Amino acid sequence: MASSTTGGKRPRGLDRIETASRDEIAALQLERLKWSVGHAYRNVEHYRKVFDGAGVHPDDIRELADLARFPFLNKSDLRDHYPFGLFAVPRQKLVRIHASSGTTGKPTVVGYTQRDIDTWAGLVARSIFAAGGRPGDIVHVAYGYGLFTGGLGAHYGAERLGCSVVPMSGGQTEKQVQLILDFEPDVIMVTPSYMLTIAEEFERRGLDARGCSLRIGIFGAEPWTGAMREQIERRLGLDAVDIYGLSEVMGPGVANECVETKDGLVLWEDHFYPEIIDPESGEVLPDGEEGELVLTSLSKEALPVIRYRTRDRTRLLPPTARSMRRLGRINGRTDDMLIIRGVNVFPSQIEEIILNERVFAPNYHLEVERDGHLDTMTVVVEWPAAGAATTSREAAARELAHHVKSSVGISVQVRVVDPGALERSVGKARRVTDRRPR
Repeated sequence: MASSTTGGKRPRGLDRIETASRDEIAALQLERLKWSVGHAYRNVEHYRKVFDGAGVHPDDIRELADLARFPFLNKSDLRDHYPFGLFAVPRQKLVRIHASSGTTGKPTVVGYTQRDIDTWAGLVARSIFAAGGRPGDIVHVAYGYGLFTGGLGAHYGAERLGCSVVPMSGGQTEKQVQLILDFEPDVIMVTPSYMLTIAEEFERRGLDARGCSLRIGIFGAEPWTGAMREQIERRLGLDAVDIYGLSEVMGPGVANECVETKDGLVLWEDHFYPEIIDPESGEVLPDGEEGELVLTSLSKEALPVIRYRTRDRTRLLPPTARSMRRLGRINGRTDDMLIIRGVNVFPSQIEEIILNERVFAPNYHLEVERDGHLDTMTVVVEWPAAGAATTSREAAARELAHHVKSSVGISVQVRVVDPGALERSVGKARRVTDRRPR
């Protein structure tokens, strides 16, 4: 395997690969792709079985496009081989194990060698630098620690960059605000929905969140819209920058926005090879077309992933601030799509409408039920704090229902609840309750 460009010393400025030519990037990708596919085939029974079944072999990869001949890896494959069946190294070589929450079945388990941890820390450091963080900054980490990869991934990356880390984790919102006031961090790393909860706590205490020390927010772990970015930046007076990652692929730091452009997530292509596919046919789509993101790891030792279906909807865009391609904003997931009376509906569509209205508080919940043979959706929104509204609840509800109908194409009921009535997220927000019979 080609040597890592991110492990070892703390990055100073940009890594060389971030300004390399496309030919250099492609050559490095091909070299690492051959190693990664061969590593998986030699050391993981699942890959040998499915590759042989598909009539493909690692030696068949002569150019990057040849990867499209290989079968996909799905999240169900990780669960079927729980806990350690997809590892490509002996368990004794693992220095860390993470896992998903497992709320919908067996958790997905991921492991890391020491080299994997070094690579991960280097990529998160690169991501924080792209977002505007610099050595010596104080980074307040409000992602959850523990089995979730967010907290420790952010933590190790910030330390690698040379920052001072406040390992706050999620929850204890009053304490979050107090430590921000006391420690005066430069950067916060947290889910965007919980950042709004922190902003609410500032306001509840009569404090101007825009006057706090934070100048950069690095937000990820859940899809968020451009309207939410505008809401966060307006309320907190900081640059809101997107970070992307999946536990199965590595954790946070697979891609990150650059603060100078904020025009999409730069995918760190020296360690991950992207494809966009039609989620129905599996056909690879050209750059610029929206579909499902598929990722192949190029340097992971413990848990190589070959053509992993992320279920995230996005598109590949040409390079701007760095030499690597960008991901368009993640527009939800192919598996969180709701079909309401034959119309495909994504929660992110409703969120954008609510935030663009600028009438309701930026908290919402979707309730889906079946009335006889018809599906119904209720959009539950919060009335803003006292004195903030410029119209009646009834008029605002009618206006929101009208905009959902005209933009998404379905009729919805809108229920307006009192300020603070909806549950606040301390991690990933839960936006949908689907009560329809399965």
